Amino acid sequence: LDLFHFQEEGPGVVFWHAKGWTIFQAVIAYMRRRLAGDYDEVNAPQMLDKSLWETSGHWEWYRENMFAAQSAGDEAEDKRWFTIKPMNCPGHVQLFKHGLKSYRDLPLRLAEFGVVHRYEPSGAMHGLMRVRGFTQDDAHIFCTEDQLADECLKINELILSTYADFGFDGELTVKLSTRPEKRVGSDAAWDHAEAVMADVLKRIAASNNRIKTETNPGEGAFYGPKFEYVLRDAIGRDWQCGTTQVDFNLPERFGAFYIDADGAKKAPVMVHRAICGSIERFIGILIEHFAGNFPLWLAPVQAVVTTITSDGDEYAKEVAAAARRAGLRVEIDLRNEKINYKVREHSLAKIPALLVVGKKEAESRSVSVRRLGSEGQKVMPTDEAIAALAEEAIPPDIKRERSKA
Repeated sequence: LDLFHFQEEGPGVVFWHAKGWTIFQAVIAYMRRRLAGDYDEVNAPQMLDKSLWETSGHWEWYRENMFAAQSAGDEAEDKRWFTIKPMNCPGHVQLFKHGLKSYRDLPLRLAEFGVVHRYEPSGAMHGLMRVRGFTQDDAHIFCTEDQLADECLKINELILSTYADFGFDGELTVKLSTRPEKRVGSDAAWDHAEAVMADVLKRIAASNNRIKTETNPGEGAFYGPKFEYVLRDAIGRDWQCGTTQVDFNLPERFGAFYIDADGAKKAPVMVHRAICGSIERFIGILIEHFAGNFPLWLAPVQAVVTTITSDGDEYAKEVAAAARRAGLRVEIDLRNEKINYKVREHSLAKIPALLVVGKKEAESRSVSVRRLGSEGQKVMPTDEAIAALAEEAIPPDIKRERSKA
């Protein structure tokens, strides 16, 4: 499929090829559209002073999984140690803290497609599924305790509709992990958060009969309870992807607060939320789920225009140009090879549509359409074939919004 590769000089980091990067950008573009209007997209620094991670607790609890860096120059004035961020949350707390916040400003939803790095032993790394450098579709919601239930339900709706749009419409499990023995935060705060999330879990189960729910006592993080979303792919494999995580710890550690209705300072509830988890891993799951045969809107090359003989070359160029004007990702194949050879080669490359042209098609302004996985071909007027493909290539979220209009 020619999507990506790894090499020794960059263990656990992805070299994205053009086709793979096209899929990556299609996923990001989809997520940006889904967040528009509800979330503010931000970007926090890639490297921050070690002291910030000491305040957050990561330096104590998570250091073995972190990368650190300092200036390589012998004469550098600044020889402080900086941490290459393993997660986005401490940076988002700094963004929340910048400027005084009122209860009227909440909920505040900050999203980032943040590149993070986490150390993994070499034996644990596995293709796109387990890497050291990856992009999180991360968000943090700062809200009041009264807003927590509504925010969890909104996140759940966003997660489930996103998975359906990417073709995961089979069985799905939502797991609630509750307080561990070692934890921060008061029992009253845990009681409230767990009660809210247990109620949300009941509502999730009642709303959709394909969703299973489970409770994992004692499996929550030390800083709050969480939901985990487990997908089932086309051949029955389960993949843990999305998470919703309540956090009592970070806002208080950093002294984050808002001014409540009574004029008192109050720490916000912080909710960590990821849908894909890691974009790299999610694309790995999509490759497995579709066996490389992506839906047209995600396919890196949506159609190839190819010729039977050189008599069709000029017309093939016209067809390719028209398809690109219609917004399709198109390549052209004018090689002097037998058409059956070209068809077989493009089928192995999982090209969704072949538009075959020759002298006859050029004269009739038509194309012979061959779809991946289908026997035979269909001759159609060129404009009609391109319009049909362009309509099919519209991402599902945009189609849904159009149907509402």
